[in-house]
Amino acid sequence: MNGEKQSGTCTLCGSAVQESSLQAVDDQWICTICLEEASNLCTECGERFWRSDDAGCEGIALCQICYDRDFTHCCHCGTLVRRYSAYNEDPDGYEERYSCDVCYCEPPGENPIQDYYFKPTPVFYGDGSRHFGVELELDEGGEIGENAYILMEIGNRNGDYLYIKHDGSLSDGMELVTHPMTLEYQRYKMPWAELCQKALSLGYLSHRASSCGLHVHISRLAFGATEAQQDSVIARILYFFEKHWEELLKFSRRTQRQLDHWAARYGYKDQPKEILDFAKKGAHSGRYTCVNLQNEDTVEFRMFRGTLKSNTIFATLQLLNCICDVALTLSDDELKSMAWTSFVAGIQPEQYPELVQYLKEQRLYINEPIETEGEA
Repeated sequence: MNGEKQSGTCTLCGSAVQESSLQAVDDQWICTICLEEASNLCTECGERFWRSDDAGCEGIALCQICYDRDFTHCCHCGTLVRRYSAYNEDPDGYEERYSCDVCYCEPPGENPIQDYYFKPTPVFYGDGSRHFGVELELDEGGEIGENAYILMEIGNRNGDYLYIKHDGSLSDGMELVTHPMTLEYQRYKMPWAELCQKALSLGYLSHRASSCGLHVHISRLAFGATEAQQDSVIARILYFFEKHWEELLKFSRRTQRQLDHWAARYGYKDQPKEILDFAKKGAHSGRYTCVNLQNEDTVEFRMFRGTLKSNTIFATLQLLNCICDVALTLSDDELKSMAWTSFVAGIQPEQYPELVQYLKEQRLYINEPIETEGEA
């Protein structure tokens, strides 16, 4: 790896050490203590990489390049397997569906945890064209069918609202996915508070597990009836994210390094359309972008960290709703001239109480900040 040595100073902890004891990881020179704590050696190529970017599993450290070239995960049980020994269940399809030999020879039975590629026909709840589909990742509590049944019993008590999927990016957890709902339906009908409390009682984490995200899909029809109308609004949404990146980074509770890996930005440009044109070229992080445009029917917002506080879920949905509002109602020039303070000043506390509360907690509001409890 290339990089210019810092003069006897570890770039992570700031310790002054002998220059000869510094080693490079991604152009950063770090001491032996930080090297042990923050990096791994790939078991395939021997290259050193950041531990947070490990694509392997316990006992097998893999850089992303080696994983993409030689490995995959079983779509049923999540086991890490080599591609040459895995079974591709859909060789003629567009999606790779590899399984390990155990799952291939003994297909899973009635498991409430669906595989990663499971996509049921969406059921839309609530009147209107702006629907939000939530994906909430849980970790550290196990990919356990009995736990999934318990959570689904709560989530689906009053309708077919929720299903649960395997997610290979998690260490020992699963992903909760809702059918598309209006903002009001998510807030008043979807039992998020009870779900979050039960998940905590079952031993799951979300915010405190660095692997977890809170992803939100919004139907493209919310942005217009034609592709041209949708593109115009989506371009302004992308511009909003780039212009107010620092505020949204703080709102997300992510670190910049986490976003670079899971939800990268496209990069600021002078005009909304320029950002959209760049995004459409696809020459960047694929679906691992802050605003993923690769889905045919939805736009996916990926930058938010997972949480087991229902109010934070509501605040996130309300923020996205407000961003959609300004992207729909303002012109390009009006959006470009709008400051963050002007944006938050237009948020009505009586309409979006959870959002205003959260903005104050994160010191992103126009008034005095307030104290907050930690995330879960």
